Parts: sequence; C-alpha cells; structure tokens
Amino acid sequence: MSALRAPGALARTLPDPFRWWGDHVAVSLSGSRALFTTRRGGVSTGPFAALNLGRYTDDDRARVFTNRERLAALAGVDAEALADAHQVHGARVVRLLQAPRARDRDDDADGHATALRAVAPMVLTADCLPVVLAADGAVAALHAGWRGLAAGVLEQGVRALRELGAGGAVEVAIGPGAGPCCYRVGDEVRAALGEPPSASLAGNIDLKAVARRQLEAAGVTQVHDVGLCTICSPELFFSHRRDGAPGGRQAGLIWRS
Repeated sequence: MSALRAPGALARTLPDPFRWWGDHVAVSLSGSRALFTTRRGGVSTGPFAALNLGRYTDDDRARVFTNRERLAALAGVDAEALADAHQVHGARVVRLLQAPRARDRDDDADGHATALRAVAPMVLTADCLPVVLAADGAVAALHAGWRGLAAGVLEQGVRALRELGAGGAVEVAIGPGAGPCCYRVGDEVRAALGEPPSASLAGNIDLKAVARRQLEAAGVTQVHDVGLCTICSPELFFSHRRDGAPGGRQAGLIWRS
C-alpha cells in the first residue's frame, strides 16, 4: 500500500483504527491488513460505475476482471489470491488450506478463512455487512446480511479461525453496510434476529449492533465499526436497497501481513 489520502470533498472522519487509503477504507488488525472498497476507481459504467467487483452482476466480465486486478494491485496481492464465492446469505465459511482454484469461486459460501499468507479472503456487498476477522495465525472475511446473521455466520467465522489454529484474541472490523438511519425491516426480520418489535426507530434496525452482540457472544472482545452507511452514501457505495438491480458490489478483504 502507498500514501494515504481522503476522497476529496467527500472526506469524512473515520473512527480509529480505520483510515482512508486513497478512495477506500483500510484497517490494520492482529497481524493483518484489511480493505473496504468504495465504488470509486474502476472502469465499469452505468449503474456499475466504477469499481464494481461483483462477478454475478450483469456488468461486463472483462471490466469486472480489470476492477479486480486494480483492487489486487492496491492491496499488494495477486489477483488470483482473492478468495470469494457465490454468496447465498447462509452461514457456510470455507477453510482455505491451499490457494483458491477457479472452480472454488463458484461454490456456495458466505465466508472464507485461511492461515495462508498468500491468500486474501474477500466478500462482496451492497448493503450487507462485510466483516473481517483476525487472530494470531489466521484471518477470515464474512458476508453478513440479516439472513446470514440469523443463520450464525459470525459464530462460524470465529470457529473457523480457531479450527485453523489461530491463537489469542480475535479482532474484528465491520465495514460499510446498511445503517440504522436507513435500513427499515418488518417485525419478522427483527424476530429472526432476536430483536423486539419495532418501536422508537420506526421499523429500522441496527445490523451492526446485532453483529456486535453476536460476536461478543462468540467470545470476541475487540469489535471496530467504521460507521458508514451504504444506503445514504450514493457517491461512495453501491446499495441494492437504494438502487435495486442492476447494480454493483464493493468488497471487504483481509490478508495476513
């Protein structure tokens, strides 16, 4: 990674330990580095402008590949080292014991964990929470919307780190996602997450607060939230709730440093 700079007029102060890295958000965790991308800095056009990283969108595949190469260069990793999957809003977290193969990227999963230094687990989001985890010896990236949270994807991510031999405390960063300012849901969603029926927030829910409680229940004591909402930041982020389809995807990725 190179010099830091905030994204022009859209710069806003980030809470520690997050910082702007070019047009994107970076954070250092236990023995690792992580990056949460914005929609800036790519070659896609239209509703996918500009840094669309989603392989399962209707964007031109060559442009998505170019965008991924740019992301890999920014992170200082090989493009083939970016480990993602076909996300299905579930709780499966793949334990990567070798470099990802092309066919692995089409498996159904909502997270990857690895102890390998040459692999960067990555998830794609457009309102769901990108959550990265790090401990001594392993890292993980998780895709956590309300269905994934209800299914237990965060607990599975912590378990995956331990199964890979990670020791010490687990440190977690929650990247940009739907915020309580904008994310309105029905009481059936609140019930699935163990939340009481809506009251003062007029049907809105704080997914990041739910995630924090679940992580703490799984034994995590260090949880950092960047505090950025994808829905109310169209200049910075793709949002399925705001824009519908078609639309792009930003990424959350982590690698051992």
